[in-house]
Amino acid sequence: MTFELTDSKLNPDRKVEAVKAKIKKYIKRERRKQLPEGFDFWDFDCVFGDSPEEKKKIHVTEIPKYIDDAVKRQLKTFYIELLSQARKRTKKPGVISDAPIT
Repeated sequence: MTFELTDSKLNPDRKVEAVKAKIKKYIKRERRKQLPEGFDFWDFDCVFGDSPEEKKKIHVTEIPKYIDDAVKRQLKTFYIELLSQARKRTKKPGVISDAPIT
C-alpha cells in the first residue's frame, strides 16, 4: 500500500501522525484475530520502500523510524506491505559460560 505524506488540508506533521496511527490500528486489528490452533502469536512480514520497486524487508518495530526517515528526505509518498503470519514461539538457545556467577 502506498501512503501519501502530504495533504493540502492537513499540516504535514498531522498527516504523518495520521499515517502512523492508521498503520498501528491495522497491526492491532490483525493481532486481535483468532489464532489458528497450535500457534502462539501474530507476527508480521514487513516491506518498506520509497516505491514498490525500491523496497526492502524490515522489522515491524522499525516502521516509525523508516517513516520519519521518509519525512526527513521530504518524500511525498512511501510504500509499505504488512503481511500477518501466525507463528510459534521458540526457545532461545541458552548461553553457556565458563565464568563463575558473581
